[in-house]
Amino acid sequence: MSASVLTSSPAPATVPPTRRLAWLLARAHLKKRRTQNGLTVAGIAVGVAVLIAALSLTNGFTGALISATLQASPHLSVQPYTPSGQNKAAEQQLRQMDEVAAFTPFVADKALLTRPADEFREAGTDFSTLFGVGSEAADVLELRPEEGELLRSLEGGEILLGAALARNIGAYPGESINLLNSAQQRREMTVKGVFHTGNYLIDSGYAFTNLATLQELQGTGNISGYQIRLHDPEAAPAVGAALASRLPYAATPWQSLYGTLLDQLNLQKQVIGFVVFLIVIVAAFGIANVMTLAVFEKTQEIAILRAIGATQGIITQTFLLEGLILGLSGLVLGNLLGLAVAGYFTWRPFQIPGDLYFITTLPVEVRLSDLLWVNAVGLLTTLLAALIPARRAAAIEPARIIR
Repeated sequence: MSASVLTSSPAPATVPPTRRLAWLLARAHLKKRRTQNGLTVAGIAVGVAVLIAALSLTNGFTGALISATLQASPHLSVQPYTPSGQNKAAEQQLRQMDEVAAFTPFVADKALLTRPADEFREAGTDFSTLFGVGSEAADVLELRPEEGELLRSLEGGEILLGAALARNIGAYPGESINLLNSAQQRREMTVKGVFHTGNYLIDSGYAFTNLATLQELQGTGNISGYQIRLHDPEAAPAVGAALASRLPYAATPWQSLYGTLLDQLNLQKQVIGFVVFLIVIVAAFGIANVMTLAVFEKTQEIAILRAIGATQGIITQTFLLEGLILGLSGLVLGNLLGLAVAGYFTWRPFQIPGDLYFITTLPVEVRLSDLLWVNAVGLLTTLLAALIPARRAAAIEPARIIR
């Protein structure tokens, strides 16, 4: 008899596992406040999208500036410790290095360039950094093909001016200008042509002439060193260190030459990223506000759950899951929006005044590293915002609330 009774008795209800119970509660809570949750997700999405777009535009701007700078600057320069002429052993060493794409001997000097006045124009005067280079300089520098050909074919008494420098002087190709170098030596030069990199500091300050011409002006056969182009510009410090260890030369990679510029660009990116990230912080406070209100409204429900056996861990997991769902939804939507904005500006670049900036369009460069840290920090921020109301909910005392 007792056996039949036991057999016919209904089986006890199965209690859902802890994680499943927390998931069911979190989903039920989210369904009841769809409008507020939607606004919270939208706030996170907008913040993440703006952050991704801003960092991508900053990366593009930085890349364009560095590219323009390296058009008329070598990746690496090496200078002898004592003045000397061309070093055949050093040149042979450079030819044997796989990292080196091209090199040229050079002489550097400062010069005052003047264009005499005529009946139509006043005299033009400006200072420049003057480089005397060999024909190989066309392979070392990254000028436009037609400008590189002008550089390659420079002959004695000819000079190639930066576009802004030529404009400041008022000199045009074929005209004659007067050159006064640092040794107070004068010479009349013929403007071979102009080059344009897009970097105003270079276009307004650099000029090139034939190596023999500048050596003749200085009254010496010595050179200042060698300008080197590498297959990988980022390897300049390592290649420079290797050369300095083998040869009696001091190496100057472009990262050292333009270190201040790189530091300023890096600081600019950090400031922009921090300021825009404040939008994500504000959106995270939205999650905290929504969940705090949910805890306040569901105090009795939480007390009942605690009374029937729900642990503090289950309650904490429930509200953390809510914050995680809201945060992930905002991050996914924000990534899609941010990449869409970056794609739009890649397809139709943002136009900027060419007479004010060194570029006419603002390029875009999306980096995986930026996406990873934006999403990691965004997710951590939203979880921290959800932790405060989650702990408050778990601390509710069921006996006091039910009484």
